[in-house]
Amino acid sequence: MSGLLDHIRRRIAREGPISVADYMALALGHPEHGYYMTRDPFGRAGDFVTAPEISQMFGELVGLWSAQVWDDIGRPKPFKWIELGPGRGTLAADALRAIKGIAGMADALNIHLVETSPLLREHQERAIAAWSPQWHGALAQVPDSPAVVVANEFFDALPVRQYQRGEAGWHERLVTATETGELAFTLSPRLGIDPVLPPAFAHARPGAVVEVSPAATGVMRALADRLVRAGGAALVIDYGHATSAAGETLQAVKGHAYADPFAEPGLVDLTAHVDFQALADTARGTGAQVFGPVKQGDLLRRLGIEVRAGRLRANVDAAGRAAIDAALQRLTGTDAMGRLFKALAVTAPGQAAPAGFEG
Repeated sequence: MSGLLDHIRRRIAREGPISVADYMALALGHPEHGYYMTRDPFGRAGDFVTAPEISQMFGELVGLWSAQVWDDIGRPKPFKWIELGPGRGTLAADALRAIKGIAGMADALNIHLVETSPLLREHQERAIAAWSPQWHGALAQVPDSPAVVVANEFFDALPVRQYQRGEAGWHERLVTATETGELAFTLSPRLGIDPVLPPAFAHARPGAVVEVSPAATGVMRALADRLVRAGGAALVIDYGHATSAAGETLQAVKGHAYADPFAEPGLVDLTAHVDFQALADTARGTGAQVFGPVKQGDLLRRLGIEVRAGRLRANVDAAGRAAIDAALQRLTGTDAMGRLFKALAVTAPGQAAPAGFEG
């Protein structure tokens, strides 16, 4: 049994039902029992595989994208490369290897990683120790300067609040404990349209469930403010919807299969689809420029993934070529990550459209 389950039951017994956002925050980030605090969830031996773990091509293209931003804004020195939620450090290692080939850029770089998991920080240190990275618990702790900020599958793990439309208005969806101790959804009896609900939800039908993420928009606001002040660009890649829409997307994954999000809190990954329109609107509200979202497959093709795959194929045997082809299909295919995952770019005002987002 999950040790966190008893903690949540006791809290509910003491305080009453908790928000979905509070439940996600506990399940993922509890200092003793939280999912990301106790395990390495990545790769075949873990619970899921992210794009950087599928192929080196993904991180290499992110590195070259970063180099283009650096060149576009006048090659500033110093220049920060910041990653939010760097996982094992695989993306950073591949990106920095590509950056190393850009004349002058390595000398200008300071590497900053925003990571709360001590276990994952150890993996990251092994991956890019030669670059002397600095770690932070939050983006606000990273000093200002021109920067590229990379967030791959970061926003999907930020807590969401859920609301359900009743006949007379909106009720917040909460998590409670049943008489048998199982966790389940319940509705707040109180009515009231929450101020964070976007206008797109104003005409939702009774019974509709919507999700909003104050945590995600808060991070985006801080990120866009930083870019407006200091210059640079951010690249956000995640799975989600391009426009705000009603629907419940909270899901759990364990061992590469879907799981019950309430059965084993702290032992399964919890995510929700990213609302790219909400992120874009938030960034524009700070005065930043927004480009996209575009499909991940379209972005990677524009950045040259097929050319890179061809070069890699030339140096391997038939099994290696088949693996490269499979990775390419998984990253760019319309029936795989290429369509479901999207990319959004945010820049300081007046900057040129970043590579892959032109037009």
